[in-house]
Amino acid sequence: MSLNSPLEISRWSLMALSTQIFRYYEDRIPQDASVLVVSNHRSFMDAFILMEALSSPIRFACHHYMGQVPIMRELVTGQLGCFPLEDSQHRQQSFFVQSQLLLQSKQMVGVFPEGTEPMVKFTQPDQVGEFQRGFAHLALRASVKDLAILPIAIASLEEVNTPGFPLRLLSLFDPSEALFNQPGWHPLVIYRRVAVLIGRPYWITSQQQKQYQGKKAKTVVAELTEHCHYEIASLLRQGCY
Repeated sequence: MSLNSPLEISRWSLMALSTQIFRYYEDRIPQDASVLVVSNHRSFMDAFILMEALSSPIRFACHHYMGQVPIMRELVTGQLGCFPLEDSQHRQQSFFVQSQLLLQSKQMVGVFPEGTEPMVKFTQPDQVGEFQRGFAHLALRASVKDLAILPIAIASLEEVNTPGFPLRLLSLFDPSEALFNQPGWHPLVIYRRVAVLIGRPYWITSQQQKQYQGKKAKTVVAELTEHCHYEIASLLRQGCY
């Protein structure tokens, strides 16, 4: 197989790991639109899984340290096309600028709103943590026509868990991340069988964008974040049978 695209790399990686994927509700995938993919996140395989499930490259926002670690940097940014966020001081602004440019060109952008915590702390397959609201702010403030948020649940049916590397090793590359400044190991979750359940797309309307100002902005952002969290949590319960 010629590994010259993120999608091909994803397919090869999943084949090498002998991972079986079961995809549900693929008819919900928007066509000819800008799509912001939002998903739960427990494994380094999640980006591969989502690209294979949607049969499309996805430009994922990823943690700052992934752009600092040798070898990982070349794979994540050079081969998979992910864009690491800036350090904590400039993280939010860099996320908005890069994501909006990609969405305007109708590239799929992927976000894991749970952030880093579920990656460094072992969680159960049917659990989804609290969502950060950056993706909702992006969707409501982006100057993008025909923008859909696509919530997706990755439900592990069979997996292998193993220690990966010491958490404090990562603090060398991102000292600002408090989660790295603790004892223990970064877990590696390897899916053997996984269900991908695609949620109903949430289309951003001009009315919502107009409400994204003043005191109403906080309410609109909270409603959008809670909607996506509820959709993914519901799909996750359905998938983890």
